[in-house]
Amino acid sequence: MPLTVTSLTPILSRRNFLSKSAVAVTGLVASTSVSSAFLFRNSRPFDVSFLPLAWVRHQGEQQVQAYGVYLRALRLKFVTPEQVLNAHARMKGSLWNNLPERHSWRAMGQTLMVADCIGAQVGMPVKDVTSAYRSPAYNRRCPGAKTNSWHMRNSALDLQFGTSPRNIAAAARKLRERGYFKGGVGSYSDFTHIDTRGSNIDW
Repeated sequence: MPLTVTSLTPILSRRNFLSKSAVAVTGLVASTSVSSAFLFRNSRPFDVSFLPLAWVRHQGEQQVQAYGVYLRALRLKFVTPEQVLNAHARMKGSLWNNLPERHSWRAMGQTLMVADCIGAQVGMPVKDVTSAYRSPAYNRRCPGAKTNSWHMRNSALDLQFGTSPRNIAAAARKLRERGYFKGGVGSYSDFTHIDTRGSNIDW
């Protein structure tokens, strides 16, 4: 039986969503005030062995670990830090994509909270994060990417779930109508775009 908006059961209240969003801010504050050793004094290191070694070296292992620890601190249930990092560790020709600057980490935290809420609504985890942050140079090599893409601001995700993008877009719009976020929702043939730009737009 295909999923529809009317069949979705709310799992997270708006209050819980906002509480979870506060974790993103806390994690960001912690991550920007650490010594050069590791991010959170009492956090275990983030395992980066699943990522391409050449990309990790290009970014700097400490920086990759830092972002991984931040993503883990969000305590997401339907999308993993590994999926997000994998979306960064990609090439277009000979050009690697990069990690975002730390000042934009909070923006992705907010968008990931929305992705987690969508997963809760449809009752399934994210299958793949096909795109997250894109450096300007990398974005220019992505077919169809806009020159002012919200991916470059680290506030957009392209997601695949185990159901049609149309169902996911409908679930995202329903959450948006309930005041969970303000942003863009785009439905494509094989993925759904969501962002938290602060104003609502559909395509």
